[in-house]
Amino acid sequence: MRVVLRGVVRAAGRLVHPVSPLGWVVLVLAAALGAGGWRLGWVELTVVAAAAGAALLAALVLTVGRSTFAVDLDMSDHRVTVGERAVGRLAVRNTSRRRLLPAQIVLPVGQGSADFHLPSLGPGATFEDVFAVPTTRRAVVVVGPVLSVRGDPLGLMRRKVRWAGPVDLYVHPRLVSLAGAASGVLRDLEGQATRTVSDSDMSFHALRDYVAGDDRRHIHWRSSAKIGALMVRQFEDTRRTHTAVALSTATGDYATDGEFELAVGVAASVGVQALRDERDLTVLAGDAQLRTDTPPRLLDDCSGLEASSGGVGADHLARRVAREAPDASVAILVVGSVPTRATMRAHAVHIPVGVRTLVLLCCEGAPVEVVQHGTLSLASIGSLADLPRVLRRVVAG
Repeated sequence: MRVVLRGVVRAAGRLVHPVSPLGWVVLVLAAALGAGGWRLGWVELTVVAAAAGAALLAALVLTVGRSTFAVDLDMSDHRVTVGERAVGRLAVRNTSRRRLLPAQIVLPVGQGSADFHLPSLGPGATFEDVFAVPTTRRAVVVVGPVLSVRGDPLGLMRRKVRWAGPVDLYVHPRLVSLAGAASGVLRDLEGQATRTVSDSDMSFHALRDYVAGDDRRHIHWRSSAKIGALMVRQFEDTRRTHTAVALSTATGDYATDGEFELAVGVAASVGVQALRDERDLTVLAGDAQLRTDTPPRLLDDCSGLEASSGGVGADHLARRVAREAPDASVAILVVGSVPTRATMRAHAVHIPVGVRTLVLLCCEGAPVEVVQHGTLSLASIGSLADLPRVLRRVVAG
């Protein structure tokens, strides 16, 4: 997918800080020296003031003027995975009928910026250059807006004009394929019986005495004839597979930054597989639920996740699942290596009864270990490649 932003400005544009801090200093100094030289009669002070004034005047001449550009910011793709190459192209075309003076093009990229020297362009001439965006870590990188900068060599004045707006580059976390490995944990679409008793469903549970208002279609006539009283079938609820993934975003739950990146990759891999299998999904991370309508949107939200001291920690994940995903059939809690298994087992009691729960403790380099406690499974995972094997062991019990 290509993302192209075009901006055409035929006026002077919006000025951004036309006078630099150094320019203000020179202006004040010129005024003070000029006033002092005139009052004291010192020619030397007057000459210095005149020189400073001349420098300011020259900077003004070099800064003012109209520029008419057509600017194209072309990103080859606005979604990449960590480590993939992200390349963009910047094209600047002179749309006026006169030659334009050289300028500097500044393109902010995340926390840094890329500078391009724009030569003097004749009418209709175009300047093109390519740039690469670092994708060494998961992030949402803001590329742009494109700014043209004109000024004097001394830096007394700077005139910045915005030509094209910013575009977001989503650097997605690394994923691991879970095709086939998660089918036993992320329950199939037919549903699985629960402990909730219902008067109408597909999984037969038991018989009970008839009471006024019961649906006669559920009367078991053979049993009623034997007992001599009307008996009604009861059923166990079945539920459509609904996976709830809760990720801790508290820095206190992770020993290193690498553990948090591993945890994000684990949560994203499980979520993407659930969406590909067309299962209902809720992903809880940070202060809000992540978008789960499509895998790309889920990964976009995962790109912006950050751990913080005030993030939702391991001690609140189970309660949050019970509150925000009460109909979940599978709950997967993803934390770092700091919370112990005993601690997570104690927190997991807040998950509703009958919900299969899997706690994944992410610790870089740790061996795979799986411990079962009824419907609760606790597993240590040392790398993203271990996730399919962990899920198979959980299914195998």
